[in-house]
Amino acid sequence: MVSNVYSKSYINTSVSQSAQSDIILNTRLIPALEASVSPSRAPHGIDVHSLFCAVAMDFISAYCFGIRHSSNFIEDKSHREHWLKLYTTRKGYGFFAQELPRLSKALQYLGVSLTPRWVHATNRELEAWCKELSDAAIQGLRKSGLSLNSADDPVVVRTLLAGYEKEKDMHGQDSPVHSTTILNPELSVASEVFDHILAGQETTGVALTYLSHHLSQSLDLQKDLRKELLSLQPNMVLNYGRMAMPGPQQLHRLPKLHAMVLETVRRYAPAGGPEPRVAPFPACRIGPYEVPGGTRISASAYNLHRDEQTYPSSEQWDHTRWLGDKEAAYKQFWGFSSGGRMCLGSNFAMHDMKLTIAAIYSNFTSYIVDDRGIEQTDMYTGHPKSNSLHLRYERILDL
Repeated sequence: MVSNVYSKSYINTSVSQSAQSDIILNTRLIPALEASVSPSRAPHGIDVHSLFCAVAMDFISAYCFGIRHSSNFIEDKSHREHWLKLYTTRKGYGFFAQELPRLSKALQYLGVSLTPRWVHATNRELEAWCKELSDAAIQGLRKSGLSLNSADDPVVVRTLLAGYEKEKDMHGQDSPVHSTTILNPELSVASEVFDHILAGQETTGVALTYLSHHLSQSLDLQKDLRKELLSLQPNMVLNYGRMAMPGPQQLHRLPKLHAMVLETVRRYAPAGGPEPRVAPFPACRIGPYEVPGGTRISASAYNLHRDEQTYPSSEQWDHTRWLGDKEAAYKQFWGFSSGGRMCLGSNFAMHDMKLTIAAIYSNFTSYIVDDRGIEQTDMYTGHPKSNSLHLRYERILDL
């Protein structure tokens, strides 16, 4: 129902996504970076891991709910930190509900919870927050119809509602989702979009953090990237306090920017944990093995990306491995999984990461202030152990 609005062709031509990006970058992110340059704040830098998670959340929530009903975590730091604390709290407690759902429910019925009750409370608060934004977006659609301005268009919510209506018209009570989705459209929208919100903020924030860390270690690398960014027409150099938004097709044709993003996702796979699948009955062949049906198997991006035959010196971050003809490297790249269950938002994430990096390094030079704890945690979604990275930014004035 919703995959089309996450396709590359849709995103490349989406007026709504472009308008939302303009607001997020020009009125939120760039002012935040400029404020960090002030003499009083510059020596301490700015925690970009928190900031980049905020950027990612503002992007995905605007696309889901429209800019009017989206988060504004870039500017509202206190709300951002509270939300991230809630997210971090729940993050490590999904095992029993996910892996042993029947046992968990049976024990809960008897008054025994395998998951701490305060984790349930955290989940309820996050769900309520998402439901509030989702309901506001739906009400805005019903009041305004098609008269919404581009930035306020809740692209994902609107598409889901249209999909539900189509399913209802085509199948009515015979639809397999009649008793759930069709009879409870508002709850179904909030439930679906909650997945998009949770998946879309941390992974993108992690990738932006590690890419900025590598760029901040080399002024030559930053200059090389900026030279490529200046070839955009229009480029993203600030002009009287605002940046132009280049066409997405132009952005995706920048080989060095593309290589840097890909190499970061390869080396620091934000979702590097196992992707479990169940072999179909009666059996299937996977490589040289005959696997019985019902067998749970998995692969992980972390392991695939460390195949030395495909990625020599795999622990080294080297964006040049993606420049030129690198068919083998692309074939084994699994940063967004693959097939029918691959990451729905892969094109959206790639576009927003490129746009964010282009906006920053067209106008600023970055330096490391404190990168203690930058090592990646060994979790399904691996983040810096310190959950932070402090960088110092300087405006580029030789324009």
